[in-house]
Amino acid sequence: MKLKTRNFVKVFVLMAAMTFVSCSNDDNDPDDGPDAVTPTCTDGIKNGDETGVDCGGSCTACEDTNPEESTTLTGQLSEERTLDASKTYTLEKNYSIEAGGKLIIPAGTVINATVESGDETETYIVVQRGGEIDIQGTAAAPVIMQSTGGEAGQWGGLVLLGDATTTEGVDATAEVGNFKYGGSNDADNSGSISYLIIKHAGAQINAESQYNGLTLYAVGSETTIDNVAMIDGDDDGVEFFGGTVSATNLYFENNQDDSIDWTEGWNGTVTNAYVLHTKEGFSTAVEADKANGNPKLINFTAVSTVGGTALQFKATSGATITGLSLSGYATSIDMKDNGPLANVIIDGVAGDPENSYNANATVDIAIFDWVNTDTTVGSSILTGNLTSDLTLDANINYLLSKNYSVEDGATLTIPAGTTISAQVESGDETETYIVVQRGGKIVIEGTEADPVVMTSTNDNPGDWGGLVILGDATTTEGIDATAEVGDFKYGGTNDTDNSGSISYLIIKNAGAQINAESQYNGLTLYAVGSETTIDNVAMIDGEDDGVEFFGGTVSASNLYFENNQDDSIDWTEGWNGTVTTAYVLHNQEGFSTAVEADKANGNPKLINFTAVSTVGGTALQFKATSGATLTNVSLSGYDTNVDMKDNGPLENVIVDGTALTTVDDDVFNGTAVDVAIFAWATGN
Repeated sequence: MKLKTRNFVKVFVLMAAMTFVSCSNDDNDPDDGPDAVTPTCTDGIKNGDETGVDCGGSCTACEDTNPEESTTLTGQLSEERTLDASKTYTLEKNYSIEAGGKLIIPAGTVINATVESGDETETYIVVQRGGEIDIQGTAAAPVIMQSTGGEAGQWGGLVLLGDATTTEGVDATAEVGNFKYGGSNDADNSGSISYLIIKHAGAQINAESQYNGLTLYAVGSETTIDNVAMIDGDDDGVEFFGGTVSATNLYFENNQDDSIDWTEGWNGTVTNAYVLHTKEGFSTAVEADKANGNPKLINFTAVSTVGGTALQFKATSGATITGLSLSGYATSIDMKDNGPLANVIIDGVAGDPENSYNANATVDIAIFDWVNTDTTVGSSILTGNLTSDLTLDANINYLLSKNYSVEDGATLTIPAGTTISAQVESGDETETYIVVQRGGKIVIEGTEADPVVMTSTNDNPGDWGGLVILGDATTTEGIDATAEVGDFKYGGTNDTDNSGSISYLIIKNAGAQINAESQYNGLTLYAVGSETTIDNVAMIDGEDDGVEFFGGTVSASNLYFENNQDDSIDWTEGWNGTVTTAYVLHNQEGFSTAVEADKANGNPKLINFTAVSTVGGTALQFKATSGATLTNVSLSGYDTNVDMKDNGPLENVIVDGTALTTVDDDVFNGTAVDVAIFAWATGN
């Protein structure tokens, strides 16, 4: 044991001697005084007379040994430095790339902001005017900047200061850090950013000022920004303070103020931006303020599952936007200060706050697969006006908020398996419906295995107004008649008008009451033309009619009605189409009729019609001079089979080729429709 101890002492002495030889000048010079900083050559920090980290000055030998640089980022960088992607870096307070300095961050590098409570607003990376940053991420290995705490607002993100123009003038003072920015060089270059993920930024400075994920002060057009994701920020995703910089392929997820914000006359372009909001309480997808520098958004898609406002313009701000797709926002455009809508040009025309700008996504979210987010869109809100073609996604649960109008020239396509639920607060029942205007189309592509379902979240009859379709066919009310619901216009001269197609659709809980005389139905058809196809539709638990035809020439087949509390099939205004194969079930008391017909007789046809009641009631009611041609009708369980409400002409009611002679004619014993063909709707 003593021998081993002596050998260890010898080794220690030899190592100490070697250290003394290689860095003999590390010790304090006697002239330096007791408080002089001693270079260490090995601590990973620039100190003493070192000219680099553990290099230069008294530590010339370290140039040969190539010691590791510190993985702590703090202080100032005045020269070029390249980080090492194999290391994880810690950001302590702020790290400033000074004029003449350049920070190169290779693909796959991770920078973690380690923040103690109270230091959030002091922790950020800033590139000063004249400095540069070069972020070299790739789709396979993006650069990541985030906080170790994993919570929004824990640090200040990445700040770039440029020398381009801004309405704040030259040498403006930033709201963060009192940094100087702004000049006259619109082609200024602050470096390049590619495939960068910024998380958890947006530290709050005061009630009026915050950091963002990416903050760009007067950054010039020679700066390149491409493929950047800003996620879970407590303030904006990106904010432009003047400048001319443009950016491409930006992804924003749950930033709690604005996703894109600009002010001070920014006039660059953002191309291909995708915004996702799945958390309540955010401000907007876009906020623009102050003078209008006419920036451009090209292909901008924003999706909200929690309502909110999409685009907000303050003061005289504006933008030119092409390829706009909004989904789920309660408000599409908010002119906060009643600024000129003429400054907001969307797809070539002035913006319209009444337009929901629902459209097929103009940006494919798949281009952001490199972000590796696990946030998904589980639901989306339908509201406002649809002015361009839109195909819903059967994997998303849609919530109907107030009315959703398919406008002239637009087509709403609903694929098999889609569910739309009316989300109705008390008092909003009559304002909540889907309407297809004249010239618009709806294409419902349900199947027997996967029908489309329209229902309400409360699951009560009368919760909402159902599906309303307005056509250009003839009606006894004439051209441009006014509907009893929504004051919509309908009716024309085109009996072959086409409002689309409906296949395998279930409508539940509709029939909201407008007043004592007017109600919505499950399916309401105003002057709908014969080229419209309606096949396999079930109307269940409606407060009013299952289907009502207001004139028109449309026909329908395979209709199922269960416990609609007014009429199952209702027509008026001279409808003269055909219903083929219909089954009506009444097992709740208080309904009106299985069929109600009113006003002039357009001689519509019912072929293979079966109605079954377990609670009595009236089957067929004809008002005024109305009538129909009925073939193979089976009625069961009704107290009254035929009621000529106004003593109209019995000869207008023709059953199996023969006009009725009395209301008691025993002619309704046809072969019953097999209810099993509607198992797709009943679940039986």
